[in-house]
Amino acid sequence: MQHALRTSPNWPLLVLSGIGILLTGYLAWTSFMGAAVKGCAAGGGCDVVLTSRWATLFGLPTAFWGLMAYAGIGGIAFVRRVDQHWSYAFSAAFFGFCYSVYLTTVSLLILEAACPYCLTSLTLMAATLALVIYQRPREMVNRPWRGLLLGRGVLASLVIVSLHLNYTAPLPEPLGPEAPMAQALAVHLTETGVKFYGASWCPHCQEQKRLFGPSASRLPYVECSPNGRNRPGAAICGAIGIRTYPTWIINGQWITNVLTLEQLANATGFVMNTSSGQRSPPATTTP
Repeated sequence: MQHALRTSPNWPLLVLSGIGILLTGYLAWTSFMGAAVKGCAAGGGCDVVLTSRWATLFGLPTAFWGLMAYAGIGGIAFVRRVDQHWSYAFSAAFFGFCYSVYLTTVSLLILEAACPYCLTSLTLMAATLALVIYQRPREMVNRPWRGLLLGRGVLASLVIVSLHLNYTAPLPEPLGPEAPMAQALAVHLTETGVKFYGASWCPHCQEQKRLFGPSASRLPYVECSPNGRNRPGAAICGAIGIRTYPTWIINGQWITNVLTLEQLANATGFVMNTSSGQRSPPATTTP
């Protein structure tokens, strides 16, 4: 049986995939490099989405997997056999669209935030799926949509549900004894009047606490969002104008960033006495 062949690449599909590659490639690059994403203010909706647990999958940025998806669609644009080309393109676009809808739903309903970059990717996937549906070959017109959607829909649902369970699995609590350095530093921060303002939904705040492991409970932490995101916050935080999380106030200086234990030690004059495992006051000199 002789199959119909395309005489050229699917240029519209290639253009859409190229835009997707640029978008997700940029997001993946900023994630790998630890760089700031343009237009994403700290603590804003975009920042909340791109630093949430949904921003990584299997240890790699979700944007990287999006990059692979768009690259795959770009490769499909060069498949010459018409029936295979359309089947591959429809499967990839359908799953990509379903997954983008899932991530958008999570950002709006669970994270209660919106990311323009993610919404742009959703729009691209929707446009890709619409293009592929429009380009359905004549020889496949009589094939019912029910058969095309059923198998792919079931598979997409199983994959997305499995990934959702992975995303929402409880993070392991720090176990084991407290590290002497982290414990002593946390106590020192409390005793010297340092304040650590944060919010329960803030990924950066969670990252900051994880640096202290089991000693995080000793930190001078102030919860600014006890009722959840986009709801009335703690009066004490509003009174002093806390708007970004985490915010450290050290000796009257405001620092809105995740700080390493070494940075906190330097900022507060903490010195660890390694011989006894206890903290000691910073060294002083006499004139």
